[in-house]
Amino acid sequence: MRHPALSLTASWLTPRSLLRISIVVAACTIVLKMLAWWVTGSVGLLSDALESFVNLAGATFALAMVTIAQRPADEDHPYGHHKAEYFSAGFEGLLIIGASLAIVWVSVNRWLHPAPLERLDWGVGLSLLSTVLNGALAWVMFRSARSYRSMALEGDARHLMTDVYTSVGVVIGLGLAHLTGWWWLDPLAGVMVALNILWHGSVMLWRASQGLMDIAMDPEQLQQIDAVLHAQTQAVLAQTGVQVLFDSVHTRQAGGHGFVDLHLHVPGDWTLAHAAQWRQRTEAALMAAIPRVQARIELLPQGAATVLETEMGTIR
Repeated sequence: MRHPALSLTASWLTPRSLLRISIVVAACTIVLKMLAWWVTGSVGLLSDALESFVNLAGATFALAMVTIAQRPADEDHPYGHHKAEYFSAGFEGLLIIGASLAIVWVSVNRWLHPAPLERLDWGVGLSLLSTVLNGALAWVMFRSARSYRSMALEGDARHLMTDVYTSVGVVIGLGLAHLTGWWWLDPLAGVMVALNILWHGSVMLWRASQGLMDIAMDPEQLQQIDAVLHAQTQAVLAQTGVQVLFDSVHTRQAGGHGFVDLHLHVPGDWTLAHAAQWRQRTEAALMAAIPRVQARIELLPQGAATVLETEMGTIR
């Protein structure tokens, strides 16, 4: 049974709505973190504020890409516009990498020229407030991203989590600098945070590139496909006494949508209408088992193979 919170997420916390909220939250955190930097002079807090500007740009671009991804298929894009979400994730990955390099530059400069910090209580308080906002929104976005299988939403959620890591790391660095008087700990925290978000940005960029190259559906969905095909094979055997064969199963993921193509081998003496009935039942079962999946099945007589299968072998 689906958890009530997930049902609520699926009904009204859509990717577009959450990305609009993300834009508002990013603007609020920019104000809070820039104010925290202004009152303390902390390069760690400055790096944190720069990351929030990246959040704003990333969320805005993600909203644009999700809007494009929801356009229906047309003559120029017969398979739809779903892959636009991967451009969003890749763009956010590049922004994160760029921000991390900028943070390293500023931190190294402060490391070479350390300076005492002022009014840390205010600075830390403002930073923690923005962290709570980002953390809460990221948690909701992750749950919605799993429900909608939205790469753009997941990318923005991961981006927000890097902001949370940044803020926590900066606050720890400030606390240690204040307790020890070693003000170089502040830029050190900035460098450590930059390396962390550089890693997250690289992972996000890699995942986006895999999506653009027609990555297969995830293992959990592949298991669901196997279960449906096994059930359909048993149903045909029980009702007709005939063993049919499903093979050449190919899948690809495009944003929140999946595509399944496969072959159904039936006895050569079946009528086309009879074979088409079982094809339709199987396609309907696949699309019912896995939301937002399009299934296409090609009918072949038993023992027959396509030219591609003959040349390359049946690919599972």
